[in-house]
Amino acid sequence: MAASKIAVYSLSDLKNTTDDALPNYLTSLKFKQSHALTDVRLALSSTAVIIAAITFYADYKLGWDATKQGTFWAVIVYFILNGALTFWIWGVEKGKVFNGEGKDGALLSISSSTQKHSPIYYLKVKTSASITAAPTTSEISSSFTRWFDSDGYFVAKPFQQWLASEIAMIGEADPKSVEAAKKVREGYVELTDGDVKVVEKNEPQGSGSGKETPSKKIRERSRKNLKL
Repeated sequence: MAASKIAVYSLSDLKNTTDDALPNYLTSLKFKQSHALTDVRLALSSTAVIIAAITFYADYKLGWDATKQGTFWAVIVYFILNGALTFWIWGVEKGKVFNGEGKDGALLSISSSTQKHSPIYYLKVKTSASITAAPTTSEISSSFTRWFDSDGYFVAKPFQQWLASEIAMIGEADPKSVEAAKKVREGYVELTDGDVKVVEKNEPQGSGSGKETPSKKIRERSRKNLKL
């Protein structure tokens, strides 16, 4: 299945695509995601929609005179629910993209954010050994260009390696990505083409050899892999 292409200058597209990829990666590592926050949001929004639908149907069938008092209270409840929904999204969820636990029961909560006109992806990470343990909070960030190529395709491996190398709980679950990230930092680049792994040493910039640089090869190979 080919990966979808996004507009590289759309900050919301970059963030939304990355937000979607993060829980998919964690669940592939056997992290258990809690949907409690999403369930509350859906309950609030669904209840508001149902009230609006019932009010409309009653007004259509019975007329305004017979339903105006009920409509008055329905409108009040509708706005209360929408206010509660707004508070829930901005005050409780606060940009959470993952809320769950690892194999050993340790809790993990990750919230994402961006800043206007900035291609930087920010994550606020909270971890704790258990529900009763005090949480540890950390913040990490990186440019979207680290895992999006110039054509707008999301490249999963660099993103996964970044998460695994920056968040210890994820690194423990995916040591291969930690090792791959370490090799990249040391000047090696790992590419995967089917079952063949190619490891190339980064050449110093400005060597003047005229040869194709590894970074160019990475972009070209990444686009091919994404279309498999």
